[in-house]
Amino acid sequence: MIRRSLLLVVLGAVSAPAATIEGRVTLPKTRSTPVVNQRYEIVAKSGVLSTNPPVAVVYLEGSFPQAARPVVAQVVQKDLTFIPSLLAVQVGTHVEFPNHDDTFHNVFSFSPAKRFDLGRYRADERPVPGQLFDRPGLVTLRCDVHEHMRALILVLDTPHFVITAADGAFRLTGLPAGRFTLKAWIDSKQTRGQAVELGAATVLRVDFP
Repeated sequence: MIRRSLLLVVLGAVSAPAATIEGRVTLPKTRSTPVVNQRYEIVAKSGVLSTNPPVAVVYLEGSFPQAARPVVAQVVQKDLTFIPSLLAVQVGTHVEFPNHDDTFHNVFSFSPAKRFDLGRYRADERPVPGQLFDRPGLVTLRCDVHEHMRALILVLDTPHFVITAADGAFRLTGLPAGRFTLKAWIDSKQTRGQAVELGAATVLRVDFP
C-alpha cells in the first residue's frame, strides 16, 4: 500500500499541469535605420548592440537540468544577411551556419562567451560548418567577406525562453512550479528582472515597464 501511494505521488508530480507566464515588455523606439523586408538587423550605438526593430528575449532564470538530447539550431546566411539576426539558445546547443548564397561566406566571433572563426566556405560545404555554444553570454557574429553582416546569439543557462513579438508581447509555457527570476534581455547593456512564484497550472501576468 505504501509503495502504491508513493507511485501515485510520483506520477502526480510528473503529470502536474505546467505553468505559463505572459505579458509585455516595453521596448525602445524603433531606430530610423531602414529594415529590409522587415527583417531584424543589428545596430550599434555607443557600444550598445540591439535589434532594429527592437525585440526582447524573455527567460526564466533558475536551476534547470541540461537538455537530455543534443540540440541543434541554425543561423542561415541568405541574401547577404544572417537569418535570424537574433537567436536565443540554451547552453550546450550546436548552431549550424549554412550558406544559401552563391558566394563565399565566413562566420567568426571575438565575443568572450565564444571565440571562433569558421573560415570562408561555399554553399556546398559539407558537413555544414557549425559551433557548440557551451558558455552563457552574448555572442556577436560577423562575416569577414561582407562587413555589413551582423547577428547576435544569446546563450542562456535555461531551457525556458522566448523572443517577444514586435509589440513586446510574450508567452512562456511549459514552466515548472517554484520560485524563479523572470528576466527580459533588451540589448547588450540592459536586462530587467522580476521575482516570480509559480504553482501548477498557474497563468501569471508579468509586464516589464
